[in-house]
Amino acid sequence: MNRLPAIVVAVAALLTATAAWSALKLAVTGQTMAQEAEKFLGSLTAEQRSKAAVPYDDARRIDWHFIPKADGAREGLQVREMNDDQRKAAFALLKAALSEVGYGKARQIMALESLLAELEKARKGKGPLRDAERYFFTVYGAPTATGKWALSVEGHHLSLNFVVDKGQVVSSTPTALCANPAVVMNDNVPSIKKGTRVLAKEETLAFDLLASLTPDQRKAAIIAEKAPSEIRAAGEPQPPSEAPAGITADKLTGQQRDILMNLIDEYANNLPADLAKERHDAVMKDGPAKIHFAWAGADKPGVGHYYRIQGPTFLIEFVNTQADSAGNPANHIHSVWRDMRGDFAIAVK
Repeated sequence: MNRLPAIVVAVAALLTATAAWSALKLAVTGQTMAQEAEKFLGSLTAEQRSKAAVPYDDARRIDWHFIPKADGAREGLQVREMNDDQRKAAFALLKAALSEVGYGKARQIMALESLLAELEKARKGKGPLRDAERYFFTVYGAPTATGKWALSVEGHHLSLNFVVDKGQVVSSTPTALCANPAVVMNDNVPSIKKGTRVLAKEETLAFDLLASLTPDQRKAAIIAEKAPSEIRAAGEPQPPSEAPAGITADKLTGQQRDILMNLIDEYANNLPADLAKERHDAVMKDGPAKIHFAWAGADKPGVGHYYRIQGPTFLIEFVNTQADSAGNPANHIHSVWRDMRGDFAIAVK
């Protein structure tokens, strides 16, 4: 007779413990990042630290981009300048800033540089330097539990930017993840398997949503027959200010909205659970009438295509128009998540 209440008590205790654990998780990402940043900086020599540790108010904190740049054009300490222990510390810091999925994507994006180096051998040094260890770690300010500091991890096709204030991550944008090739077409590098798609769901879910639209919905969603060559405001310190375009989510069916939300969450879930939830909740609070989905270009892979998803608090942009380094058309993705309220913890004016 007393068994049911005991089960109820046990379940309640489990739920309470789960809620407590979730609350703890929500509070620790910024603190964990600070701890790992401190360990990373502590592992460096004085010369290395002079590159990796920069004042918070340095103007180059907001100088971001995902294009390849010449030596000296980026701040920070490159992975190739680190010994094994220092690399472990650097990647432990990166792990603290991303989810397991996001960390995996970031490392795969870095690894693709080895494939590009192989594919571009014939250029004999005339093109950009391709190096899987040419990624820069920069800590702006002192990573403490009570102060304000920032982290940048950046290189070709990757730009991750965070601001932590009093142990809480207050900004995680711009978040740029790109891939060349979008689909690996060969086995030139044994460690990168043919068929690898680092940003697969970011593309397939968008095509699924487009394919589900009725003719009238497509008219509202498609903003141009030809895709643009690049995402807007790439490298600029604040997101583009143009008004949203395309079809609003309240004009979609429930199933279509599910696809759209899964697509949005694919981007959000690159971050730890607390930051992903923060992004998800902000989107839900915006409401479907204020979320726009816009498409430009082809409705099939292999031909240039582009989409953006925009609400009051966020902007996602994705473009795949460039050929890869082997000449395969539309096999080179650029994608980004931006904060329409202001990137880098700087409010939009």
